[in-house]
Amino acid sequence: MRAIALLLILWSSLAVAQPVPPVVLLSQNGAIGPANADYLQRGLDKAVELNAQLVVLQMDTPGGLDLSMRAIVKRILASPVPVASFVAPNGARAASAGTYILYASHVAAMAPATNLGAATPVAIGSQPAPREPVAVPDKPGKDAGRDSTAPSTAQTMAHKQTNDAAAYLRGLAQLRGRNTEWADKAVREAVSLSAQEALALHVVDVVAADIPQLLKQLDGRKLTVLGEERRLTTGAATVVEYQPDWRTRLLAVITNPAIAYLLLMLGFYGLLFELYSPGLIAPGVIGGISLLLALFALQLLPVSYAGLALMALGFGLLVAEHFAPGFGLLGLGGIAAFALGSIMLIDTDAPGYRIPWPVIAGVTAASAGFLLVVLNFALRARRRPVVSGRDQLLGAIGEVRINADGRAFARVQGELWAVRAGVPLGQGQRVRVISLEGLVLSVEPVRAEGDTK
Repeated sequence: MRAIALLLILWSSLAVAQPVPPVVLLSQNGAIGPANADYLQRGLDKAVELNAQLVVLQMDTPGGLDLSMRAIVKRILASPVPVASFVAPNGARAASAGTYILYASHVAAMAPATNLGAATPVAIGSQPAPREPVAVPDKPGKDAGRDSTAPSTAQTMAHKQTNDAAAYLRGLAQLRGRNTEWADKAVREAVSLSAQEALALHVVDVVAADIPQLLKQLDGRKLTVLGEERRLTTGAATVVEYQPDWRTRLLAVITNPAIAYLLLMLGFYGLLFELYSPGLIAPGVIGGISLLLALFALQLLPVSYAGLALMALGFGLLVAEHFAPGFGLLGLGGIAAFALGSIMLIDTDAPGYRIPWPVIAGVTAASAGFLLVVLNFALRARRRPVVSGRDQLLGAIGEVRINADGRAFARVQGELWAVRAGVPLGQGQRVRVISLEGLVLSVEPVRAEGDTK
């Protein structure tokens, strides 16, 4: 019996001594974009590598891009490690796209004085006003007395997008056993809830002040992950905070619409300078790298191809202004195309994903200044006298040199030319060039002042 008791004690001590799987902490601050989706994927991969029992995604977001949000939701749904989305700290929010991520998570948690909701897609938030019914005069036949109340194409598209978003959020609510009715209202009516209201309506599972309190409340909770039930032991778990690596940080910088736009402009103008002044090398290299980075960023963003085409047209017109000068008309057309393309470039109204007006205005003003400088140099070059070629030699003064065999040469502008004249020439005599025939200059003597002969 003593041996059995000792074995039981030893087994219990070994069970207690087993390390508790860690909890990985990720952060989402600001608008949701491609860099955030990449960061979450890397964080989930790190959690699998560490054999973590839970991933906590701490959020404070006004929303973001639909494609990035859906990519994050897909990764949470397919994750082998359960995800707890936590709207924190106090005063934070999970608006728009953040609400979808919260609903998709295995655990939805909020801190006091936080809110969620307003999940209507921003791009369709301002729908066109319904058209007033227009009475149609009675006509014989089946259309007599009907009203013209058919919705416009814009209204139809807005309704389709709203219904799609509502069904998507309801599906996530059904999957996680949360309030489907409120999920529908969050999309159709853009309603929001505070933390305590969300807990009362079974929209979220937990309200906690901070991460330690959240883990304490989740300790012992059972979750279903990919069809398998798991029990959390987060009470004494170590929290491992996973920070974005350099690649994610770089992606976050270049996918900022303002940065991507400036990189695109730097690429355009770098190549333009290289075309204007071949051989400088540096503008071409910097421009090429910037253009490639900008195109990489733009393929991750919701770009209007009409806007991009207008910007390409503007670049072409500026190049044409150099090779086929149009007295500024081609350049002005290029600047106008650039400005219009810049306004249309990013095709979304999501918060944080519009090119700021001051940036567009600054680039347009810089383009106009660049055009004025180029035109100024062009006009000066046209007024400047010719400094090379045949025209430069005509009228030039030289000094005669007679070689040993009696042939006459003249040093003109530092070069020795064969010359001929209608009168005999003497050594050291000053002559003026009157014409050029092949490689021989026709010259005439330069008379001294007061010489009338």
